[in-house]
Amino acid sequence: MSATDWYAHKSLENGLFWIQERFYESGNRANIWLIRGSHQDVLIDAGLGLRSLPDYINAKGLLGDDAKRKNPLLAIGTHVHFDHAGGLHQFQQVGVHEAEVDALANGDNFETVTWLSDREIVETPSPGWTARQYRVKAVQPTHILQEGDVINLGDRQLTVLHMPGHSRGSICLHDKDNKLLFSGDVVYDGSMIDWLPYSAVGDYVRSCQRLMEMVDKEEVEQIMPGHYNAFGAKRLHRLASTYISSVGTCHKLTTCAVKSVASLALRASNSCCACF
Repeated sequence: MSATDWYAHKSLENGLFWIQERFYESGNRANIWLIRGSHQDVLIDAGLGLRSLPDYINAKGLLGDDAKRKNPLLAIGTHVHFDHAGGLHQFQQVGVHEAEVDALANGDNFETVTWLSDREIVETPSPGWTARQYRVKAVQPTHILQEGDVINLGDRQLTVLHMPGHSRGSICLHDKDNKLLFSGDVVYDGSMIDWLPYSAVGDYVRSCQRLMEMVDKEEVEQIMPGHYNAFGAKRLHRLASTYISSVGTCHKLTTCAVKSVASLALRASNSCCACF
């Protein structure tokens, strides 16, 4: 299967593209966001990496057909979980938060929570491919991101916000001028997952409090999440406040138990090396 078959995209306003993997039918199917800037282009998350995302971007002319327009392209992982970071190895410039640099550089498929099943891939990317072959490939990040870093695209800027909880290196990218928030898995229109390896309920509560403060200060109007559809500030406030109100002793005990089981399953699943 070619890259042009594997991916699909929608063109949004102001040089923003929404890309998805067509044949990965799962709640884990991540959104891929591509932003064209006047001097720098940015890709936010890169999917599984089963087909060449750069080939798709070039074939569809998403960064323009002008040969003279050769902006650098920085691929940023909002975190290193497999559904977001699996394709980062396809890019020359890669950025992740400093807390997860080693996991990506070492191809640590425990921390990337690599967990893929054949039933989620409705058309295989190549003959004989099976999900048990899949692993996140190691890649050495060229950009080590920290809280407050500003990525200058020329005509717009993205500010790195460290928002741990879902994972220890989870980030959001904030376009202050356009009041857009690219939220990764920190928040999307669904249940927040806080029971994976390196998830932390206390961190998640603090991140949600920060999100609510951003809404209260009218710093964000539209959220472009890591999964599902975009949504507005009121919904963001409700999702964050609902999570905070749900966190009690019972929730923490349940989360601890589920995390233990999930960690054992991931250790077993990723105990043998494989490649695709």
